[in-house]
Amino acid sequence: MAARKRGASKQASESHHKSTESITTSTEAPITSSKTSKIFLIFSIPYFYLLFCHYTIETELKKSILINAALSLAGFFLTLVMIPVASRYVLRRNMFGFDINKKGTPQGLIKVPESLGIVVGIVFLVVAILFQYFNFTSDSNWLVEYNAALASICFMILLGFMDDVLDIPWRVKLLLPSIAALPLLMAYAGHTTIMIPKPLVEYVGTEILDLGWIYKLYMGLLAVFCTNSINIHAGINGLEVGQTVVIAFAILIHNIMQIGASSNHETKQAHAFSIYLVQPLFATSLALLSYNWYPSSVFVGDTYTYFAGMTMAVVGILGHYSETLLIFFLPQIINFLLSLPQLTGIIPCPRHRLPRFDPQIGLLTGTNDGTLVNVSLRIFGRRSEKSLCILLLVLQALGCCFCFLLRWILTGWYK
Repeated sequence: MAARKRGASKQASESHHKSTESITTSTEAPITSSKTSKIFLIFSIPYFYLLFCHYTIETELKKSILINAALSLAGFFLTLVMIPVASRYVLRRNMFGFDINKKGTPQGLIKVPESLGIVVGIVFLVVAILFQYFNFTSDSNWLVEYNAALASICFMILLGFMDDVLDIPWRVKLLLPSIAALPLLMAYAGHTTIMIPKPLVEYVGTEILDLGWIYKLYMGLLAVFCTNSINIHAGINGLEVGQTVVIAFAILIHNIMQIGASSNHETKQAHAFSIYLVQPLFATSLALLSYNWYPSSVFVGDTYTYFAGMTMAVVGILGHYSETLLIFFLPQIINFLLSLPQLTGIIPCPRHRLPRFDPQIGLLTGTNDGTLVNVSLRIFGRRSEKSLCILLLVLQALGCCFCFLLRWILTGWYK
């Protein structure tokens, strides 16, 4: 849900004719990238420190991770190149919007190309498919689940793009991730058991409980939540992609820590499997963030939010750390709970639950809508769009740090 107002072909206002004409006839001039992705790229240093120095990881496993990282880096540069090209094509098809949070300023008159998440999704799939050649054999145990994961992600990209083009109703959006998760659930060959927390073992009577079909239902619901939670925690430049980058980085750190600390081969393979999908997501999202950072040159569309949410749900399920993944999504859970009264119709829900923008001072003011964006503005006061996005990403990072702290505190006592 981007902060945009969709434009229609041949209906541009005469008073805005000169501004819109300059954007339409221009080529790459309005599509500019910031240095944000390079700044975020610096934060990958701790990840590679853990990979090369802190933990002793088998040579073959480290080799496959590095091959995947190299392909992901190529995907990063390819995405940087492809976004301006794709932007010109979507503008020709009149797929553009106006930034509502800049209404009343010259920037609010600019046609911003929409649905550029399709570029990230396609590059991600290309990288992920090419990686199979270097890592999997025809008799690999993980190949079926890997292809099922790609099928679910590909299906979600298609459905997200359909939503951008056709503007699908909310009640249908809730069902789409369930359908997209079916290939993954059908191919899932992992356990359906959970470890009972130690304080509850004496009451349950067993340390391991097999949930059977209930566990698969839970996985389907997790896919629905992750996909839609990214979509509704949005509305300002850089927020959708920024939160994905922060969570993806936390997932990478978590996977390396688990690989380095575990002695179980299957556990190591499960977390490596997760890395194989998260590294391309992290790299391609960084490239998109450089164009989507304030002031945004492109809108990512529901294509990206659905794709990113489904990818993280897939790695959480197949990596067997769905509980940890949910804690990484703590701000999204809070945003969902705040949004629940409006999403269920108890309180009237406007089409765009965005803060109010004052063009005179250039600041955003929180409304009474139940979103974390508006609540943050009501708590911390009026802010610029860029400052608000940074604040929300810091809260996202703190949520991920809380997850690591919680795991450290509870290790050995809770499980």
